[in-house]
Amino acid sequence: MPFRASFDCLWCGTPWTVRGPEDLEGWAHLCPDCVGKAGDNEFLRFRLRQAITERGAAASGAAAPAPPPRQARPDAAPPAEHHATAAPRDASSSAPDAELLAYYDARAPEYDDWYLRRGPYSHGPIHDAAWDAELDMAGRWLDGLPIRGEIVELAAGTGWWSPLLAEKGELSLYDVATAPLELARQRLVAHGLRAHLHVRDAWAEPDRQVDAVFAGFWLSHITSDRLPDFLELARRWLKPGGTFAFVDSLRDPQSGSRDNRAPEGGIAKRRLADGREFEIVKVFHDPAQLGHALRGAGFTTAEVSTSGRFFVLGRATA
Repeated sequence: MPFRASFDCLWCGTPWTVRGPEDLEGWAHLCPDCVGKAGDNEFLRFRLRQAITERGAAASGAAAPAPPPRQARPDAAPPAEHHATAAPRDASSSAPDAELLAYYDARAPEYDDWYLRRGPYSHGPIHDAAWDAELDMAGRWLDGLPIRGEIVELAAGTGWWSPLLAEKGELSLYDVATAPLELARQRLVAHGLRAHLHVRDAWAEPDRQVDAVFAGFWLSHITSDRLPDFLELARRWLKPGGTFAFVDSLRDPQSGSRDNRAPEGGIAKRRLADGREFEIVKVFHDPAQLGHALRGAGFTTAEVSTSGRFFVLGRATA
């Protein structure tokens, strides 16, 4: 993590400003009270070890080594990050995935404009009102699912759905892009909620079985030929009887930015506010085909519906 002179403590959320660039608190993003508790808390000890390494590397001009993979523990707080090994990919998939990562890292500061219908995502009062109503419907649908226990959110992005999930159980947020993950951390802190945040590829092989897995607007970034592989991976995450849930996109011309053209052949050209352009995978999977794919991946039940114009809502049982 980079040095910060001012921050909200990763463990307790207390705002803190350090005295100078040598202060360990600024590297650990922990207030002095929580630094003093490190002897009794594994996460706080982990952050302090990393902070010492990062401060030393910055002083010497060397890059700090990545922390080793670490499984989340019940006493961990929101910002614990680690790099996990990704599942093997074929060579043809690596370029689109790299472009997608670069896009979402760059788009992080403006990503929530899409949810909030701000700037180029506003399509006028009628369409925006319909969007708001369906987004609220999707949130109420997700909140009504019988999800509890240990929950994993894959490709969590800026954490729009994370506070809702964190109130249901012990949440682990995973995303391979660091910029949106930092915004997710800030969102959870603002809500006074805790979760385990880790830098981890959505395609990484599960390291345990959990009670529920959620993916928001991720399946539409998977081509149809790779979709069965991901759904099987999602099932491997789950204990018997566990729930896989997702919210994703339906094709609608008023869904995306006015500055971007509709996807063609499963590829979308996306332009950011600063003018940069990216080509990413964007596939609007048919709800009926998603239900068939879920059952083909080994889920015992699968229910896929829509909110009307904008969203597809899916749940399946392992």
